[in-house]
Amino acid sequence: MSLNRSLIAPTSNPLLEQALRDKLKRRSQTTGELGELEPLAVRLGLIQNTLKPRFRAPQITMFAADHGLAVDGVGATERQSTSKLVNSLLTSQLPVSVFARIQGLEMSVVDCGVAEAVAPHARLLARKIAHGTRNARVTSAMSLDQAHAAIRAGMEIGDALPGNVVACAGIGVGSVESSALVLSRLSGTHVPDLVYSGADMPDEEFEHLQFVLQGAQTRHKDVADPVEVLAAFGGFEIAVMVGVMLVAGSKRHLIITDGMPACAALMVASCIAPAVTDYCVYCRSHSHLGLDHALALFHASALLELGMESTDGTGATLAWPLVRSAAALLTEVAEGEDPGPTLPAGMATVSGSAISEF
Repeated sequence: MSLNRSLIAPTSNPLLEQALRDKLKRRSQTTGELGELEPLAVRLGLIQNTLKPRFRAPQITMFAADHGLAVDGVGATERQSTSKLVNSLLTSQLPVSVFARIQGLEMSVVDCGVAEAVAPHARLLARKIAHGTRNARVTSAMSLDQAHAAIRAGMEIGDALPGNVVACAGIGVGSVESSALVLSRLSGTHVPDLVYSGADMPDEEFEHLQFVLQGAQTRHKDVADPVEVLAAFGGFEIAVMVGVMLVAGSKRHLIITDGMPACAALMVASCIAPAVTDYCVYCRSHSHLGLDHALALFHASALLELGMESTDGTGATLAWPLVRSAAALLTEVAEGEDPGPTLPAGMATVSGSAISEF
C-alpha cells in the first residue's frame, strides 16, 4: 500500500487567516464578541479556503463492526448487540437518528464487519470485510490485506458521499477497547488512561480490562507501523473510517469526529497524512474520562460538554447547529459588503487535492 503523504494540504494560510479575523473583528464591533464561535469560524474558513464558508448536503456516517476481544468479556456492558444497535439506528429508535433528521443531516450506517447478518435497508451500506475481527489478545485482529481492503472501502465511500462535511462515529461491542489499544500504541499513552470511564466504573471491570488489553499489547509488542497497528488491534469500523477521513481531507471537506473509534481512526489517518487533522472538529457523546485523554492527543476539546451517555454520533448531531452558526457569522451576517469577496485581495483560489489509491 502506498500513499503520497503530501496529497492532503495543510490549511495554514496567514493571509486568509488574518482576513477572517479582521472580518470577525468588524462583526464584534457592532454585535459583541461570540466567544468560541469565532475561532471555529476561522477554522471553517481555512478549511474551505474562503472568507465565506458554506456547507452542502451534510452527512453523518455510522461505522459498525464487532470485535474479537468480546470473547474475553470486553464490551460486555454494552446495552445491545452490534446488529441490534444497527437496526435501532436504521429504524430511528435512537436519539442520534432523530437528531440527525431534524438537524438536516443525512445518516447512513456502514456494516464494516458486524458479526451477524444485517437486513438490507436504504440507508445501510454493506461493506462487510468479515464477520467481526479476531481476538487481538491471541492473534492479529485482522490481516494486513483486510486492513488495506477496509481502508480502500472507506476511500470509496468517502469519494461517493455527497456534500462537503461528514460526521464520523464508530459503534460495536469492544470498539472502545480496540480503539484504546490503537491510540495507546501510536501515541504512547497508557491504555488504562484511555479505558477508564470514571469513578462509577466497577474495580473488577477495570482490572479485567487491564488484564485483557495488557495481554493484547504484549502479543503485539513490536508492532509500530500505523497500518500494522490497525491490523493488530483495531476494528473494521476504524479502518473504514481511516479511508473516509483521508478522502475528506484531500477534498478540503470538514470532518466531525465523535467518540473513541473516530479518534483512533483519525490517529491512524494522521500518521499517514498528518494534515488531515486540520480538517477536523471534535464532539463527544460520552462523559468517558478516557475520551478526555483521546481528545488531548489532538490538542482538542469538544464543541459540547453535555454529560451524555449516549450512542456515539449523538454529540455530532447536537454540535452541528454550532458549526452552521459559526459559518453563518462569515456568510450570512450583513456588513454592507455582500456580495463581497470570497478571498482576500492577492490570494488565488487553491483547489482541493485528490488522494491516491491504496
